[in-house]
Amino acid sequence: MSTPAVPSVPSVPSVPSVLFVCVHNAGRSQMAAAFLTRLGGDRVEVRSAGSAPAEAVNPAVVQALAEVGIDISAETPKVLTTEAVRTSDVVITMGCGDACPYFPGKKYLDWKLDDPAGQGVDAVRPIRDEIERRIRGLLADLGIEPR
Repeated sequence: MSTPAVPSVPSVPSVPSVLFVCVHNAGRSQMAAAFLTRLGGDRVEVRSAGSAPAEAVNPAVVQALAEVGIDISAETPKVLTTEAVRTSDVVITMGCGDACPYFPGKKYLDWKLDDPAGQGVDAVRPIRDEIERRIRGLLADLGIEPR
């Protein structure tokens, strides 16, 4: 007598979760989240938040991203929660300092980047370009080919 075949269960791919944090969640973290979403697609879960969120995303940031084909005009700053940090695999801070909760076992990175707050689009473009460069490096570290 043969043993009945056990149906195979499709493997669930491991999708890393990345959280970008800056104080106002109106500039750097929004740009980083937008680039990671665009370049990583559904192979990475992307979040962004701020320890003291602004009322709206910086208009110069919206414009700078629109120049490279990314529309974040509908995005709004979000408040940083302990749960968002706890459920993320990688937490990348961009100037929030001690306001970020710490959990053992998480990978924490601190990206020193100029703050686009109060800057025009000409000053935001180099920040945008540096963030894209770092996102490509992050994807390589995660073993994800950029789209």
